[in-house]
Amino acid sequence: MQNVIDRLAVKRDDILAKKDDEGFTLIELLVVVVIIGVLVAIAVPVYLNYRQGAADKSAQSDVRGAISAVEQYYTSNGNTYPASAATSIITGGTSPTITLTATTGGSAGTITVSDKTELTYVPPSGTNSYKICARNTGGSGKTYLYDATVGGSVKTATTGATPGSSTCS
Repeated sequence: MQNVIDRLAVKRDDILAKKDDEGFTLIELLVVVVIIGVLVAIAVPVYLNYRQGAADKSAQSDVRGAISAVEQYYTSNGNTYPASAATSIITGGTSPTITLTATTGGSAGTITVSDKTELTYVPPSGTNSYKICARNTGGSGKTYLYDATVGGSVKTATTGATPGSSTCS
């Protein structure tokens, strides 16, 4: 008889234990939602800053690529820089290249432009100096400039410099 009572007591304890584990309380669910909300509030601005930085790096890279294309054109066309480009400003996408027209006996050059990047090639005026500037519309709005008279690396342009202007400065 004691054996039967002990078995019933064990079953009753098992039933009570199972009732306690039926689900989460409202407080537990609210805590989880708040934690997820805080993580999202931190992650979204960081992600957007990374995207802006990547767009800016894309514009800088396009300027470096354009420098290489112009210098290659220079060596292929009798040590002369392109007098003009087929398109001086372009936004990458459907037609992401700028063609540098060849001189007689020379070969044409091509500048490849990334998506959402506006790039301008300003040909030399009197001297053998040219300028290239670019800005990515998905970036921070900074314009990046290379001036052949100064040389060096691609720099952030001064305030007011925009691709498409005749001086690019």
